[in-house]
Amino acid sequence: MSDIVPIKLVCLDLAGTTVGDIATVERAFAEAIATQGIVPGTGAYARAMVHVHRSRGQPKIDVFRGIFPENEARAQAANLTFERAYEGALERSGLTPAPGIVEVLDKLRGSDIRLALLTGFSRTTLGRVLGILGWHDKIDLAISPEDAGGRGRPWPDMVLHAVLRLGIPDVRQVAVAGDSESHMLAGHRAGAVVVAGILTDSGHSRDRLVGGGATHVLPSVGALPELILSGDLGGARIPAPVR
Repeated sequence: MSDIVPIKLVCLDLAGTTVGDIATVERAFAEAIATQGIVPGTGAYARAMVHVHRSRGQPKIDVFRGIFPENEARAQAANLTFERAYEGALERSGLTPAPGIVEVLDKLRGSDIRLALLTGFSRTTLGRVLGILGWHDKIDLAISPEDAGGRGRPWPDMVLHAVLRLGIPDVRQVAVAGDSESHMLAGHRAGAVVVAGILTDSGHSRDRLVGGGATHVLPSVGALPELILSGDLGGARIPAPVR
């Protein structure tokens, strides 16, 4: 008798994994830190943008707190500018879904799998993104850190919030997918049986994904349904570190 528990919930990252707008996000970060005196061509700017990349997937306010440690006022001001800049870019240019992602969502939902989008954006920005995408009929839930008590990735709270909200009885029925180390840490800490690292042009490397706890590393998000629906969830499993 098989001891494999079928996946009932897939938690997907938003920016970078399902929506290919990382350049827009990074421009908004650059505009935000410029208002605080950190401008291109300086060492401070280079260090800040390295921190932005390393912190992929985390709540945006936490990223700014890392850039402006011990100065909450500057972090909050930069975060407000980020949200305004990013939302302004959305209104001007819209969003580009990742290649094949609509087919991925349809295939998973067609197999009675619940879908949750998880993001480091604020609830307000998330609402704008969902309005532009028009994916309300393709997902079951969209979660920002505010929805899960304020803690975003790498904490497991958003994944566990989705489990509770959607009535999933067992964390072994959960898969988490994203393109950064913080996504892997969140899935691993939540007890998800599948923590799939997605390789993207702007995401973290295979080594960082595995180091964060990835059980599988996929060449694109388009490979996710085959993994989830195959029932062979252990075949390519990577032992996750204890964190």
